[in-house]
Amino acid sequence: MARVFRPSNRESKILSRIESNKEYQRRQALHLIPQHLDAMSNSIAQKLVETGTVETTSKNSLEEEIKKTLDKLSRMEDFDIDYQIAPWRRLVHNPHVVSLFLTAWVLEKLIDHKDVIDVFGEDLDVYQVIHQQVAKYLP
Repeated sequence: MARVFRPSNRESKILSRIESNKEYQRRQALHLIPQHLDAMSNSIAQKLVETGTVETTSKNSLEEEIKKTLDKLSRMEDFDIDYQIAPWRRLVHNPHVVSLFLTAWVLEKLIDHKDVIDVFGEDLDVYQVIHQQVAKYLP
């Protein structure tokens, strides 16, 4: 006969604390976006172009699109954010919400922008390039 697993009170508290901490970090990251909007959009656009991940005719146009997307992200509802990143949630083990959202945006929407010629690299490579820059500004 199968045994039913019932976590103890202590295990439940630990799991609850971990989930609460993850949710706090997510809210904190989204809250800090407007403070670092210009610097973060510039460094992400610069790194995407430098690494050859995104080939574009105008880096300034790319930077403006990233800035608009980050600004929109900072004002989005949790449900909308989760809906956008759902297909990419398993890309890395413990993803950063801003990095994952921008990765999904680059792979789904930016590729159709008039100034973008092409996006190169695998999904994980795009995430890592973006996350390196996001990690400099957001916890």
